[in-house]
Amino acid sequence: MAQSLGGAHRITVEPGTEHVRVVRDGRVLAESRRPLVLRETGCPVRYYLPAAHVRTDLLTPSATRTHCPFKGDASYWSVPGADDMVWAYPDPKPGVAAIADHYCFYDTEVVR
Repeated sequence: MAQSLGGAHRITVEPGTEHVRVVRDGRVLAESRRPLVLRETGCPVRYYLPAAHVRTDLLTPSATRTHCPFKGDASYWSVPGADDMVWAYPDPKPGVAAIADHYCFYDTEVVR
């Protein structure tokens, strides 16, 4: 799904085939072979992982909230030693609705 957001800003969200994993201090926080790949003008590629593939029991909710005019309002989670390492859009804007119920991490690795 591609969305042109006025001017040169563009976001695409599409199913990925990459095997992605998030490891912190030797513990796997998330792993999926079904990520959504989000590409946004001016930003690095981000992998959004289905909630069922995330160890949410290891995440601590954060008070941090941010607003993106293109995606909506994000909530954040932390792990020991990494504040706000994880975010999600619980109610994303219609153009990126596919990322609902998915988590995105800093430091996602693609397993080759």
